[in-house]
Amino acid sequence: MDWRDLNLDADAIRIIGISAAVILFLTILIIHHIRRIRKNRMTDEWDVIDGMEGHEFERWCADLLRDNGFENVEVTKGSHDQGVDILAEKDEIKYAIQCKCYASNLGNTPVQEVFTGKTIYRCHVGVVMANSYFTDSARKAAEATGVLLWDRDKLDKMMGE
Repeated sequence: MDWRDLNLDADAIRIIGISAAVILFLTILIIHHIRRIRKNRMTDEWDVIDGMEGHEFERWCADLLRDNGFENVEVTKGSHDQGVDILAEKDEIKYAIQCKCYASNLGNTPVQEVFTGKTIYRCHVGVVMANSYFTDSARKAAEATGVLLWDRDKLDKMMGE
């Protein structure tokens, strides 16, 4: 069937065209609004995260790990933790994780600490999770020791998954 067989007059065609344009415009407007709401929600969430104290941030990180498929997630006692705040497993790999909630970039000290803690706890992988970023010195230490650095961007991706 051809559209010309519908016997539509010019006014009906104009109404259909205008309706289609309005629907397209409203769809674009709704998508833009949803994206703005998501961005604001993430900004609000980061404001809350950035204001957390150490143990609160550790518990938040543990929940984030669970939400991302990690199992046997355990927050360590705190004192005498050997630089490891969380122990977790994923795909039969044991992780030793140090959590840092700082306003500034992190140096190589947490990398060194979690590397030592990873060995003490007999884990396969050491990770430093941070709400901020890492210095060049930290990245070099991590590369040399095999420690993973999960910065704000990585956590942001994990929050979206």
